[in-house]
Amino acid sequence: MEFELSPRQAGGATLNRTPDGWRLEIPAGLPRTYRLAQLDDYASTPRCQMRHGPPWNFGLRARLSNADLPGTCGFGLWNDPFGLSIGFGGKPGRLPVLPQAVWFMHASPPNWLSFQDDPYQASGPSIPANGFFAGTLRSPRLPSFLFLPAFLAFPLFAIKPISRLLRRLAGRIIRQDAARVIVDVTQWHEYSIHWLGLGCTFRVDGSEILHTYCSPQPPLGLVLWIDNQFAAWTPQGQLGYGTLKNPAAWLEIEKLTFQ
Repeated sequence: MEFELSPRQAGGATLNRTPDGWRLEIPAGLPRTYRLAQLDDYASTPRCQMRHGPPWNFGLRARLSNADLPGTCGFGLWNDPFGLSIGFGGKPGRLPVLPQAVWFMHASPPNWLSFQDDPYQASGPSIPANGFFAGTLRSPRLPSFLFLPAFLAFPLFAIKPISRLLRRLAGRIIRQDAARVIVDVTQWHEYSIHWLGLGCTFRVDGSEILHTYCSPQPPLGLVLWIDNQFAAWTPQGQLGYGTLKNPAAWLEIEKLTFQ
C-alpha cells in the first residue's frame, strides 16, 4: 500500500530513502541539543482522526548502528500523548493526554519507563524500565483540559514522597505490559505486530515474544524514530527528562507493511 509518512527532523538529523525503505540518522553531539529523525502519519492530524485501529497488522525489517545507543528509538503506534513538546518531541499546540501505545522500543539508561517498583522481579510479569522491548500502554481516555491543573502542581513532583505517591497512582491508571527483545539489533531482524481489540501479539523473526491482553484504545498514529532523549520516573520518585550526549547513530528500516 502507499504510505503517507511525514518527516520530522531536529538537531541536524537526516532522513534518506533507501532501495527498500529509509535510513533515519542523528549526528553526534552534546546533551544540550535535541536530535530527532522521525517518520509519522499524524503530523497534521488531530488525535481523534488518527488512522489506525484494530485489527491492524504491521511488519518491517530493521537494524541499528549500535546496541547501546543513548536515547530512544523504535516503531509502532501511539497517540502522541506528550503535547506542547513535552517529552519525546510532542507536537507543539497539542495538549497532553494519557498514553496509548503498541510498539517496539529501545530506551537507554537513564530512561525509566516502568511503573513497577521492581521491574526486574523474578516472579510475575516484569515490565522493563529501559532496554529494548516490545510493549503496550492502555489508559482511560480523559479530556486534555483535565491535565492543565497538573502544570500548576508540577513543583510538587520535586517532593519525592508526593512524587512516589503520584507515580503509584499513575501505575494504577495506566496499564502496561512488555517483554524484553534479546537480539543483536545491529543485524537485520524482522519485527511484526498483530493488534486486535482484545489483545496484541509481537513477533521477532517469526517467533512470538509477547502476547498481551493489554490493548491500547484507538485511534493511533504510526511512528518510526530515533533520538537522543530520555524520560524517567523512578521508584524513588525522581522525575526527569532531557537529552543525552550521543555518537552518530542511525536506524535503517525496510519492507514496511501495515494494514
